[in-house]
Amino acid sequence: MFSFAPSLVGFVRPDIDWHAVAPELTLLGVGAVVTLLDIIFLERGRAYTSAMAGIGLLITLIPIVTLAAQGTTREMFGGAFVVDNFALVLKAMFIVVAYIVVLLSTNYIAEGDYWENEYYGLLLSAVLGMVLMASARDLITIFVALELLSIPAYLLAAWRKGDLKSNEAGLKYYLMGVFASAIMLYGMSLLFGLAGDTRLSEISVALSGGDAEPVAILGIIFVIVGFAFKVSGFPFHTWAPDTYEGAPTPVTAFLAVASKAAGFVALLQLVYAGFGSRDDVYEPLFWILAVGSMTAGNLMALRQKNIVRLMAYSGVSQAGFMLAPLAVIGAIGDEAVSAVVTYVLIYAAMNLGAFAVIITVARRTASGEISSYSGLFGYAPGLCVVMSLFMFSLAGIPPLGGWFAKFAVFRAVVEADTAWGYSLAAIAAVNSVIALFYYAKVARMMWFEAAPAQADMSALRIPPSLLAALGLTAAATLLFGIYPPAITHFTDGALIALSY
Repeated sequence: MFSFAPSLVGFVRPDIDWHAVAPELTLLGVGAVVTLLDIIFLERGRAYTSAMAGIGLLITLIPIVTLAAQGTTREMFGGAFVVDNFALVLKAMFIVVAYIVVLLSTNYIAEGDYWENEYYGLLLSAVLGMVLMASARDLITIFVALELLSIPAYLLAAWRKGDLKSNEAGLKYYLMGVFASAIMLYGMSLLFGLAGDTRLSEISVALSGGDAEPVAILGIIFVIVGFAFKVSGFPFHTWAPDTYEGAPTPVTAFLAVASKAAGFVALLQLVYAGFGSRDDVYEPLFWILAVGSMTAGNLMALRQKNIVRLMAYSGVSQAGFMLAPLAVIGAIGDEAVSAVVTYVLIYAAMNLGAFAVIITVARRTASGEISSYSGLFGYAPGLCVVMSLFMFSLAGIPPLGGWFAKFAVFRAVVEADTAWGYSLAAIAAVNSVIALFYYAKVARMMWFEAAPAQADMSALRIPPSLLAALGLTAAATLLFGIYPPAITHFTDGALIALSY
């Protein structure tokens, strides 16, 4: 018999902890203020829209910090919405990532023929979906958060309305996204039919009973496949290269980092809190996804001549590394959660930094070809050094942050002490070597290739907003690599164990 009691209680006598939902409400308020600014001041308000969005995001960090200071787990709606350390760490990451994306967008959007209010309004809406996702412990809440993230992202990908590539990017992303959502929703419906409840804790109980075996297997597979699209895991990555290339570059950075991170947050919650007893189903699936993503992403990246497409296939490969701990989560539990969150946080810093450089260089060269980076050291030595830092960090070279991200994954899969884990460690090691080739190719272009004869060799001027984004991401990438406790303090498995 189906149980709707938690939902009825929520409607009849709401017991809302306003402090717990303060981050979501603050983001909602910021979006309303940005819209009002546009309605009231029209063209005159354009100059202040990006500043208002950035300030609003920083204000949203205040309730997150105060919730973390209190250190108590809060639950609402019968356990469908939970604020714990796991949720707070991810909420803070989403807000900081969104703030850096605003910095990347400020000049790009202002100098184009765009209306800033809609852009930043959609960006804030997508961030609201991500922040909500971090606290979701219920199928309905997860789906609503995912759609709140995805629908603005579809529109942002097609933001350059007069560009055929941007239109293609948005359409491809939308069609593939809708298809993936339909598969995921069908899987969720099977799990709901089995458990009679949408809460992950109740689904976990139903799955542990062993009833309705085919239904349980199909439901788990369909849900994981749906989210594999969101994280651009192979073979569900086909939308990524064209979407990354056609979308505005700040939007590409947002999709490559924040959207991917939100997908991994949902996967962690589903697997850890909902599917825990069925590791016989999801662990082989994650092993296949991880190996396929690492290998196919790297091999396809080797052939790329466009820097954004290279970053798209790099993202597929990096998703494989993030999926690897999920293939052994049944054996190591919290340690796998810690490894994934650590990788996501470090990946956010180094990937956003790389896109900040891409945007900056494109302002001079008006090209996305890797060859346009030839001779960068000659007219922008600082930018060349920083881009090299990000490239080698993505490759996992010490003492940059990427090495510790990969170390966390290797440690997790080896500590599982299973055949799945050892085979993943070996394949990941080989793929780390392969990845170095295409990351080093970009560095070779910048340091050792001569600039084209017609290139402008005058000093490259970097706008303050892009300079701030470069500084923040470079500092984080160096800090996480040189002093890993700066991140492990927030991602320790015992600290961020999911509550459900």
